[in-house]
Amino acid sequence: MRILVTGGAGFIGSHLCDRLLERGHEVICLDNFYTGSKDNIRHLLGNDHFEMLRHDLIEPILVEVDQIYNLACPASPVHYQYNPVKTIKTNVLGALNMLGLAKRVKARILQASTSEVYGNPLEHPQRESYWGNVNPIGLRSCYDEGKRAAETLMMDYHRQNHVDVRIVRIFNTYGPRMAENDGRVVSNFIVQALRGNPLTIYGDGSQTRSFCYVDDLVQGLIAMMQCDGFIGPVNLGNPNERTIMEFAHIILKLTGSSSKVENLPLPADDPVQRRPDIALAQQKLGWQPKVPLDEGLQITIDFFRKKLAC
Repeated sequence: MRILVTGGAGFIGSHLCDRLLERGHEVICLDNFYTGSKDNIRHLLGNDHFEMLRHDLIEPILVEVDQIYNLACPASPVHYQYNPVKTIKTNVLGALNMLGLAKRVKARILQASTSEVYGNPLEHPQRESYWGNVNPIGLRSCYDEGKRAAETLMMDYHRQNHVDVRIVRIFNTYGPRMAENDGRVVSNFIVQALRGNPLTIYGDGSQTRSFCYVDDLVQGLIAMMQCDGFIGPVNLGNPNERTIMEFAHIILKLTGSSSKVENLPLPADDPVQRRPDIALAQQKLGWQPKVPLDEGLQITIDFFRKKLAC
């Protein structure tokens, strides 16, 4: 197939491009390089089945494709809060443009949504039926509400125009090619530990997260795109829940770092608990994460160790 991956030079998008090419598809990678990096796809530039397009998703584009993975959007608070208006435009106008394209060329489109649609959840673990607890006017709302609006557009295009859509809600994902300055807890802790700096924990560290290795996540994306008769939304993430304090000590152990832990105030609207219920993914896709946390973290640590040595 000929497949378009928006945000294809990003952390998750570049790994997805790798897997799709391995499966024999032609891949068009679209990215404006706001948070994506040419380093993530440099190894693919000589591949005859790979094409790179520098383009901003808020502007329409015409290409002939069979499938669209819509991953384009900054996903870390540092980046999506830098230009919140651009963030929500990327989510809403980007979804509209890709849905318009999918409608014209009759392509199946997968929307990469997020666990942030659940906000600071009052239900734990979070099931797809939960409508969320989101602050619509907070600092995070450009991303949270942007993704919720993108899901709305997907469903409305499906109901009104019969566009073949898929919706996945991605929980915390980690692995090689994460940006060292994206402000996410995995990259923050690893970089701080390798540099011997204090590990910054926001709040008392009792808040929880669940961490899914990127290879597992990409397998889930592909499984959802290939699934007939199920449009989602579906949670993709690892239900193995850890406190942030516990996670910090895992990083210190794996890096062999002597860094201390430093507590800072908790940001506004930061979720207290986050863990996916993946029963639907197991039932509909036969998917569940396989890579143990220590194994995935060691690969990620090795990546950052090489990157910081350059």
